[in-house]
Amino acid sequence: MEQEARENSSAGTRKTGDEMTDIVVVDLESYVKVELDMEKKRIEVGRNVSGITQALFQNEEEDEDKSDDDDEDSGTDHFNSEKSGTRLQKCERHGAANSSLPDIFQTSHLLFYERFKAYQDYMLGDCKPSEVKTFTADYLEKVVEPCDWLALWSTNIFDVLVEVCDVDLKDLKACVRLVLPLQCDTRGCELTEESMNSLLEATEHKVPLQELQVVYEQSGDFDQTALALEHLRFFYKHIWRQWDEEDEDDDFDYFVRCVEPRLRLYYDILEDRVPAGLVAEYQSLLENCFQCFQQFSVLRSGLSTDSDSELDNVSMVEGLKLYDQLETFKRKLHIIENPLLRYVLGYRGNARQQCVQSRGFRASGMKVVHVVTASCSTIQLQSLLSDRLLPLCSSEDTEIQFHKDPVSAVETCHQGDTVIVLPGIYSVSSSIFLPDSITVEGFGLPDEVVIEKKNKGDSFVESTGADVRLSNIKFIQHDAIEGILCVRQGTLNMENCVLQCETTGVIVRTSACLTMNMCDLYGSKGAGVEIYPGSVCSLVGNGIHHCKDGVLIKDFADELDVMPLITMENNVIHNNEGYGVILVKPNNGEQHGVPLDISEENHTEPTAENNSTGSDAASTSGRKWQFSRQLSKNKETSCSRAVQDLMDHQIFVSIQGNQFRRNGMGDLGTFFY
Repeated sequence: MEQEARENSSAGTRKTGDEMTDIVVVDLESYVKVELDMEKKRIEVGRNVSGITQALFQNEEEDEDKSDDDDEDSGTDHFNSEKSGTRLQKCERHGAANSSLPDIFQTSHLLFYERFKAYQDYMLGDCKPSEVKTFTADYLEKVVEPCDWLALWSTNIFDVLVEVCDVDLKDLKACVRLVLPLQCDTRGCELTEESMNSLLEATEHKVPLQELQVVYEQSGDFDQTALALEHLRFFYKHIWRQWDEEDEDDDFDYFVRCVEPRLRLYYDILEDRVPAGLVAEYQSLLENCFQCFQQFSVLRSGLSTDSDSELDNVSMVEGLKLYDQLETFKRKLHIIENPLLRYVLGYRGNARQQCVQSRGFRASGMKVVHVVTASCSTIQLQSLLSDRLLPLCSSEDTEIQFHKDPVSAVETCHQGDTVIVLPGIYSVSSSIFLPDSITVEGFGLPDEVVIEKKNKGDSFVESTGADVRLSNIKFIQHDAIEGILCVRQGTLNMENCVLQCETTGVIVRTSACLTMNMCDLYGSKGAGVEIYPGSVCSLVGNGIHHCKDGVLIKDFADELDVMPLITMENNVIHNNEGYGVILVKPNNGEQHGVPLDISEENHTEPTAENNSTGSDAASTSGRKWQFSRQLSKNKETSCSRAVQDLMDHQIFVSIQGNQFRRNGMGDLGTFFY
């Protein structure tokens, strides 16, 4: 059941790019494949939603055929279907064997599509942030039983059985009374009937609807009440932000701008599609934003509008500082919440992540050659001995160790060691960390020496060593969230390797250095190579193809960022769905581009010294976010303007001899933000 939930959770009906948050991007739908499923897939999965969703929406089509006299009630007809028993599961109270409390409805494991549909069509619609409470109250009025139902009043301290006597939907509260004799579970305290009645009297017997969980009942009479309270509880816990109400936007409704991106992010995190470092950063940003908003609200409420006192002037200055800080936090949260921005901008990332510590040199000064093989023939052993082992072990301070898999070999390496992997297919379940300056080489052709990762994880191969070397190995990636290979720091030299990606490709982080020669990279659902500010990247003689984008270069606007230094020579970048090379950069109002003219011709990019000029403006007024497609109209001047633009920004140390073929959106492009 859990697996089915994971497979179907992303099956929501996606709104088009024209409706999406506050971004207006050319070909937006085709650009965000790394985070969003194709529309066709969503529709197919949507047709097979669970019984819960069918119960919620089974009369939707019949409502459209009703007369005009019934129009104002047609939106509620799906809640009044004939009941033949509950469609919801029972949530048994495991771990509370001695509890006297009854079971409740299981509603916490709803699929993405179910929550998406409820918020979009029934609870929020096209409301603005200031209208959320009103729309929610209207929704609850149609589905929540007004009285005479049992619920658990659940807080961090206690769970107690109560009976709902009335509901105050305007304040999203319920009027309750204790069920006697008292039935409750407590955590770290003792409660009596008298103390609970005193607590209820202090609250005028009103408790938040979010804190009520409907007691399980087989008749089906309270299914909609249980589901409605679950939607309410989830919304205010995971979607709503206190500052949303102060961020009105007339161009987009609240569902499109905030609810859908946050809902998708929640399920992406739940299904391990977001790196752990980014999740930690997001939670930290939320906490900091909340604290900043609280301070700002307190300061603002204490200001007098008609006072010119020195104290108020100081408070005003402090308030402006807090406001700027709050806006910065909100902008960073928006980048993480929005799938497109999360992809093209990424995150500075994993500053808190604990990298595997370097082991340094052995105290004895001994170096080790690690041979990886499950078994080998006599001929292989003789060849290995003559070609590699004797040259490497010519001195007395070197020994040979044998391993059955590459992970165990790398984990025992110290500075200066060499790992030789003999032909075979090695399936590994954990990430490969390279914290020391070592050499890992395949003894044979890349297609003969295969390392395949089976299980999920943030990354497949992660390099932090000062001078790491990889050669003659084929890496096959499955479910690595942060890429098939991540150079987090230090230098990685890779030669004659094959990188078969399933999710994302090679990532070169800030301050890291990658040299990638004569390699073949394909299959990435993101960019084949992602290059961060402050990194150094040399790509020579590689094939990068059948990815979402070929090379993604991130040139942020932060004044602390140092632009990456990139060498691209004699690469063949072809058959990528998006761009061959795309640059992410701040919008300074000087975007230039050449009208799109995709040809079946092969495009060979000239050297930087021979670039021509001349382009048409591609900027669109009033848009905060946009692409500038850069592609020449003919073969002779292919990509020249784009290359010139990039050279003007001093990103490329050298760019020459590269070939671009059949890239879906163009050879070179710029994403302005």
